Amino acid sequence: MKNIIETAIENGNFKTLIKALTAANLVETLEGTGPFTVFAPTDTAFAKIPSETMEAILKDNDKLASILTYHVLSGKTLSKDIVNMSSAKTLNSKDVRIDSERGVRINNSNITTADVECSNGVIHIIDTVLMP
Repeated sequence: MKNIIETAIENGNFKTLIKALTAANLVETLEGTGPFTVFAPTDTAFAKIPSETMEAILKDNDKLASILTYHVLSGKTLSKDIVNMSSAKTLNSKDVRIDSERGVRINNSNITTADVECSNGVIHIIDTVLMP
């Protein structure tokens, strides 16, 4: 089984996420033992952000790291557990809202694919970048 980074690269829909994680020096962390739960925005999710805004974020390491760690939970949290939660504390110490009324939403983002298991945690694919 591959780790979170290897799984994301192999998937092919996370080029922007991998680029951002690399810029923020977070790749090594997500290759570590974990476990982690990652709400992973696709390239399509990142494309919703205006290009000039995205360029500015990529140049601001503190802001970039804050945004990216807002997509990660400590521990392995599967969808069967997420549906019973109303919020969760992220690695940047801020909470995300969880709503399971109609599908599963993390803040204003839908989980489009849940429970992509990795050797060091789990990925839940989301359709919108989460902003702290």
